[in-house]
Amino acid sequence: MLLLYHVARNSRGSLPVYSDVRNAGSRYLVYIRNVDGNVADLVNDLTTTLFPESSVKISTVRNRHVVIQGGRCKDSVMEWLASKGF
Repeated sequence: MLLLYHVARNSRGSLPVYSDVRNAGSRYLVYIRNVDGNVADLVNDLTTTLFPESSVKISTVRNRHVVIQGGRCKDSVMEWLASKGF
C-alpha cells in the first residue's frame, strides 16, 4: 500500500513522537513532528485505525506537525508508526 505521507526519524534514529504535559497534568498532548507529504491522510489513518471510537482530538499545526489531545497514547502511536514501516 502506497502511503501519501512519510514520518522521518530524527538524527538519533528515533521516531519524532513527543509528549507534553500542561496545566499541572490535566492536559496531555502528543506531538508527531516533521511529517512530509499529505498530513491529512496521516490524521485520517490515525482516527480510523488507532482511535476508531475514542474522544481523542487530532489536529495539524503548521502543515507538518500533528497534535493528539485527550489521552496518554505516546507509546501506542510509536508502535503504530513502527508497524507502518517508519
